[in-house]
Amino acid sequence: MLMDALVKAKAAPGLELQRVEKPVPGPRDVLIKVLKTAICGTDLHIYNWDAWSQAHIAPPLVIGHEFVGQIEGMGSEVEHFRPGQVVSGEGHIVCGQCRNCRAGRGQWCMAHQSVGVSRPGAFAQYLVIPASNCIPIADGIDLEVVAFFDALGNATHTALSFDAVGEDILITGAGPIGMMACAIARHIGARHVVATDLSDYRLGLAKKLGATRTVNVTREKLEDVVRELGMTEGFDVGLEMSGAVSALESMIAAMRNGGEIALLGLFAQKPQLDMSQIILKGLGLRGIYGRRMYETWYKMAAMVQSGLDLQPLITHRFPYTRFEEAFTIMKTGNSGKIILEWSDKQ
Repeated sequence: MLMDALVKAKAAPGLELQRVEKPVPGPRDVLIKVLKTAICGTDLHIYNWDAWSQAHIAPPLVIGHEFVGQIEGMGSEVEHFRPGQVVSGEGHIVCGQCRNCRAGRGQWCMAHQSVGVSRPGAFAQYLVIPASNCIPIADGIDLEVVAFFDALGNATHTALSFDAVGEDILITGAGPIGMMACAIARHIGARHVVATDLSDYRLGLAKKLGATRTVNVTREKLEDVVRELGMTEGFDVGLEMSGAVSALESMIAAMRNGGEIALLGLFAQKPQLDMSQIILKGLGLRGIYGRRMYETWYKMAAMVQSGLDLQPLITHRFPYTRFEEAFTIMKTGNSGKIILEWSDKQ
């Protein structure tokens, strides 16, 4: 049986809408009928066929990893799920045997596979993943928001890395994950949440999502904003989302002594850091990868249920057949999250 899917068909820019074989679940797998997906920055990298994609993607491959759907089938050994149940899924498929997996730290598994990167993805009418990666979704949670829970998990893992209650938070990079981090920081009780970026469009969305002050670094200096807000010692917590060396340098300079930085952005250029500032300020740096398996999923669901509003982040919606329009808009940078609808062919 065949299904529609968005396929990285060859080693070149672009994607193709193809008819491919519908996946069949193994004994411990679930078959999910995909309802909605969201486009991630990783998907855009693959679409553009940049250097990262050329090193990590082996065409042909169905891509995509942000999704929500309903269980349509289950393997013979699967328990605790039922047909028709609304689910999402953790995109990292881990080995279960290494030291980190056995210690409950599967996000650091060195042998993991990634949905839509190293195994077939969710930009399709159906997806198969291990039941252990399947996340049940409670009634009443907006399915459009669930569609990007994977990305929200990155923002949640980063924003909850350090105590932010009553603290001053600096977020460098107002892409979708940076915007989500603004919303989370405000939701959990941060005082000032300052977001920096080069794009007025994205800073405007960050403001809607909870940033108390935005800074376009092409026009304003961060140190002036620190004085404006009356922060005599600097920021307490930094969340680096941009992958820009200049943003990290400005963050380190703006931190108070004893401040803490969570690093999520991946750097295209190797940072040349002033280690004396890090040492003399006593800064703590923590690398963030993916989500905590599976604690982050519980945290973000609870925050959404308790009023975390992420609807302003969704700026565009398309049927999957119009994926070219969706990726064209995303390439401009003037978008938040873009939803692809899979429930009906249009």
